[in-house]
Amino acid sequence: MDHGSHTHTGVSWQTAAQATLHCLTGCAIGEVLGMVIGTAFGWGNVPTTVLAIVLAFFFGYALTLRGILKAGVAFRTAFRVALAADTLSIAVMELIDNGVIALWPAAMDAELADALFWVSLAIAFVVTTPVNKWMIGRGKGHAVVHAYH
Repeated sequence: MDHGSHTHTGVSWQTAAQATLHCLTGCAIGEVLGMVIGTAFGWGNVPTTVLAIVLAFFFGYALTLRGILKAGVAFRTAFRVALAADTLSIAVMELIDNGVIALWPAAMDAELADALFWVSLAIAFVVTTPVNKWMIGRGKGHAVVHAYH
């Protein structure tokens, strides 16, 4: 199939959801790991959150990068594609996820934070999916990645 003449305007919600899920997986791994490390070192909320966000970006990019590299693309090209594909997606997801937790009174209380962590990731998924659908529809974001699948 020739991807060049293929228009991206009819992007399915399933494609957008899959791209978002990819991103969400990386974000969740990074955030959980960040919280575990931050807690293990007895850090406060701010350094723990910063570490979680950095790791969320790292794992989000890593998952995309792995898929592109498997297609035999050179690392530098694959890295640029991953940055282009995931930066907005991860940024929106992290903003929503951490925004919900930051703005919710008492969200940092352990039991509530556990439930809210998953709720905020779910909200982030719902908000980020249309962003990815819009980006893929314009040949951006994960549309770039799909050329290598």
